[in-house]
Formats: sequence, structure tokens, C-alpha cells
Amino acid sequence: MDGQGVYLCKTRKLPMVFEHGHEHYYVVWETSCPSNGSSLEWWVDDESNGSRHFVKAQYKMIDKSHHRYSVIIGPVGLASEVHYRAISHNKPIAQHSITRRSKDEQTRILVIADNQNGPTEFRRVLTSIQNHYDKSNSVPDAILHVGDSVQNVGKLGDWQNQLFSPLEDGGGYHHGSPIVFVPGNHDHDKSRTPNNGNFYTDMYHGILTTDGLGESAVVNGSYHRFFHIASLGSARIIVLDCECPSAEQLEFLEQELQSEAFQSARFRIVAVHIPPYIEFWDPYAWNEKGEKHWGEHVRLEYDPLFRRHNVDLVISGHQHNYQRATVQRDVQSADSGSITYAIVGGAGGDLDLVRVENWNMYNVTYLDHHFVSLEVDDQQLRWQAKDKAGRIVDQFSFFG
Repeated sequence: MDGQGVYLCKTRKLPMVFEHGHEHYYVVWETSCPSNGSSLEWWVDDESNGSRHFVKAQYKMIDKSHHRYSVIIGPVGLASEVHYRAISHNKPIAQHSITRRSKDEQTRILVIADNQNGPTEFRRVLTSIQNHYDKSNSVPDAILHVGDSVQNVGKLGDWQNQLFSPLEDGGGYHHGSPIVFVPGNHDHDKSRTPNNGNFYTDMYHGILTTDGLGESAVVNGSYHRFFHIASLGSARIIVLDCECPSAEQLEFLEQELQSEAFQSARFRIVAVHIPPYIEFWDPYAWNEKGEKHWGEHVRLEYDPLFRRHNVDLVISGHQHNYQRATVQRDVQSADSGSITYAIVGGAGGDLDLVRVENWNMYNVTYLDHHFVSLEVDDQQLRWQAKDKAGRIVDQFSFFG
């Protein structure tokens, strides 16, 4: 409030950046009152050598005190650094930078899921995450969020208290580490329509440039509603929408699994919120409410394709604890190569402690909160799961 009793406009949410295709990024921020001149300035590599780009922000009024702005950055070509500065009320918001790694460099990926409805534990996990990166004087190059970032997409308080505020206080990595977002059952309603109450994570709808959800927001990109492709260093990641099985998604999955880009990638990864093989859940919801059937198509329809087409790693959330299994792709053949399934649903939500199934496959089970540091380069994938005290609870590596 100023001296005359007038409330001043302020930035409510600093920019959050998402990957949006190999050469594009999506940035979203929010103010407390509307700004007619909101825009974003971006440039690549050395500021003195790169030309500046100014993009007018897309505006969306959430309510009278929440005003959202979004911009797509790109194409950025082969730039190793992308810098951006959001502008609202004719004033620049703090400048942020994105580091882009080549396939032969080490790419550091922070992997989290299911922080919804658990901000206190999420903050403890984020403290451990900060300590992890501080020890190496580094930050994550990207964040793979495997779903359920909030409890209720229609409650603004959940977005602020369960996602934005903890991330801001926990290092602010979301400003410069692009998020690869995997939709969870709490993040979106099943209609997948543009105005579905999803306030901040609608970057894969394509609604910024088109009215049709099946059309691409990125020219020549691979965007089909919420399932899409992300390339991070030497890893190629297929992101699937477990809540909306469709013929379109199945066709996309089959095509991408067989594509030259996926098969020639050093590491082939699938990220889907609901795991193919769940062992822990609430028994009543599992059996009486039929929640055991939620992700059956992932196991029965998608997993045979994962195994057949040489997927190395399947990353999921949903189940609120940690499990990891490394098994033969073909149970009938010892020479079929291995596939690893990892459940990483422990960023803050109430834990799942009761076993409802036993698939006799998991090598490691850890029933507490955690995060994962995933690193890839042109030779090796390294995986390290840590608890909120910073202790290693599981680690493995393999060569591509």
C-alpha cells in the first residue's frame, strides 16, 4: 500500500519455465492486477552478440487479483545459453538464464513427483535438493516432474502453498531449469479442454496459438494434447498422459518408439504418472473403489511396447513412496536386455505404506519422502535417490 492508501500492483508469481519442444520454452508468471504492456525479452548466448527478441505476453485473468501472463520463447537454435526477462507494468522482473547441454555433456535432471497436499514435507525435500546441488556448486539443468503438483487444480491456494511458494523458497530452480511436466490425476481434469480450471500448467494444450487441442503449438513439433517428446542431453523422453488413454496417444507412442530419433538416442526413457506395476495403496480405495483399474492400460497396453522397443527406463509417480525394479525385457530370454521401472512419488504427499499387490520384481523399496538426481552424458546414465536427510537410498548406473 502506498502513502495514499492505494494498493500497488505486484508480482505474485515469478516466472516458471517449461520445456516446449527442442528449441522452445514456455514461461508463465502472475501479477496482482492487470498490466497492458506485459511482455518478455529474450536473447541467446552472449548478451553483446545476440539479437534481442520482444514478445507480447498472452493474458489470462484468473480472478480480480490473479493475472497470468505467458510467452513461448524460441526457436533458440543451437544456443548454449538462453536468457529472458519478463516485463510487467513497464518494469522488468529479475533476469533468468537457461543452460542447454549438448549430447556429449553431462545433463543434470532433478526428478520429483507427488508433492501435492504436503508442503511441509516438500520443503524438507527441497532443502535436501539444495544441499545436493550446493555440494557440487551446480543447479539442475532440467526438472522432470512426474505429476500431482497440487491437490486441487481449482484452488488457487493449493497452487501457491503446495507448488510455487515451496519452489521459490527451495532454490528457485524453476526460473532457469525448464520443467518437463507429466500430467498426474490431480493436475488436470479429464476433459483436457482449454478452460478446465488448470491455471498454470496448460502449456501442452496448444491453446496459445490454436483452438484445436490436437494441433501443435510449436511448428513441426510433436505436441498432441498432453503427451509429447522431450530431449535432454543424450536422453530422449516420451511423456504420456495416463489419465486419458486414446487411440491418438497409442498411435503417437507406437510411432515415437519406432522412430529413428528415439531408437538412436543414447538413453530411451518413458515418463508416465501412473506406474505399470503398483504395490502400495489404500486398500479400500484399491479394492472397493476400483482404483486398481486406473492405470491398467499402462501395464496391459503400453508396457509390452516399452519392452519390445528397447525402452531403458520407465519413470512414474502416483504411488507415494520409492520403488525400483530392473528386469529382463523378455522374461523368456536372458539375452533380451534389461528395463528399469522406477516409482518416485515421494516429494511430499502422504505416504503409501500398505501393500495391496506383490509383483515380485522390485529390487528396492523405500517408504519415505525422497527425490532423484538423474545424470546423463554420451556414455552413461547415473541415478541416485536420496531421502530428505540427504542419505542415498538407491543408486544405479548403466551405459548406453
